[in-house]
Amino acid sequence: MKDFNNQIRLNDISGDGDADFYKSFKEKLLSVERFPTHYTFKFIVKTDTEKVNRVKSIFTHASTKFSEKNSSGGKYLSITVESYVQTADEVIDYYKKVAEIPEVMML
Repeated sequence: MKDFNNQIRLNDISGDGDADFYKSFKEKLLSVERFPTHYTFKFIVKTDTEKVNRVKSIFTHASTKFSEKNSSGGKYLSITVESYVQTADEVIDYYKKVAEIPEVMML
């Protein structure tokens, strides 16, 4: 089981641009994860079936598991995705694809 004390939060990573951000993120990933692994991704979206389906469609590995939780007011949906990844670069690629979807917050 993964030690959640080592979990990386995207908003804790600094960088002056996309390249710096993803370089820093990759370094942090490599310092706390051992690849290949089952990696946990977390996203928050406005309760919108189309956006939820777009996020889910990005994760195609057979091992992928999704869980969802509505906010108390019902406006937002938290999506947790656990998927097998080979490398830190694969984790970054998933985040980059999700970042193309408007109004999706990545945790």
